[in-house]
Amino acid sequence: MSEKNSNICKLEDLNKFRSAPKLNKKQSKTFLNQVIHLINKSDWITIGVMSPSYKKGINAVRRIEERFEYEEMQCISLPSSDGPIFLKANQKTGEIYARVEFGLGEGILICCQNHDNSLTSKTIGPFPLDFFD
Repeated sequence: MSEKNSNICKLEDLNKFRSAPKLNKKQSKTFLNQVIHLINKSDWITIGVMSPSYKKGINAVRRIEERFEYEEMQCISLPSSDGPIFLKANQKTGEIYARVEFGLGEGILICCQNHDNSLTSKTIGPFPLDFFD
């Protein structure tokens, strides 16, 4: 295990990263189980994807849809050119917005949302783009 990921023991440890760190199999399995639990407790999620290309970004969203058996969300806005993208997907509205954005890291951010406004939404990540494969 590299020095960098040996300090990642809990989901909150990911918050300090600008780009998703490499996770070993044990970390990935543990975190995936925790993420599944958090997502299942929420009413809906929003997904932020920082990706080197639209294709990789949309693929990450599609893997999440498959894993959680969500209806496929529709792209409302597509990037006007090639380049690194930021994709924002909202499971409640079923909409995905994508834009070219330079200077971002790489990874997936998940924000668990609730209808009850007294519950704080929780953003977790960044996770590697293949985390939900």
